[in-house]
Amino acid sequence: MQVCLACSAGGHLTELLQLEKAWRNYKHFYVSDRRANAIELSKKKKVYFVVCPRRNPLKLLTNFIQSFFIFLKERPSVVISTGADTAIPICLIAKLFHKRVVFIESFCRIKEPSLSARIMYRLADLFLVQWPENLKFFPKAEFAGSVF
Repeated sequence: MQVCLACSAGGHLTELLQLEKAWRNYKHFYVSDRRANAIELSKKKKVYFVVCPRRNPLKLLTNFIQSFFIFLKERPSVVISTGADTAIPICLIAKLFHKRVVFIESFCRIKEPSLSARIMYRLADLFLVQWPENLKFFPKAEFAGSVF
């Protein structure tokens, strides 16, 4: 089994790294944008860098194309993501190829859902929240507790 770990750099990557026990024994790779902690991770692990869309349609298209070629090269069985916009295209591509997607809503989202979570809620095979308060936004989600 090959695992794709997709997220924006910064806090989203920090959260995802807290779950390393879940994929440690599987072949895996990361998809993120080029910022400090992702660059540092790339010195030890396989990391693919994609453009961060930031709600820019042209950057989103660029990210989608980059993610498509990464997906074809690596052929992951599952994509695990903590968001945000950087990770959405590879999650969508995984669904197009009938692969499993696990999405974990960000720890910092207590009072309102993130845009990436609102998109991924309908697509993810497993949708996890870190706060029970989030279940009012995502009734079919599973409360998993904090990653920290």
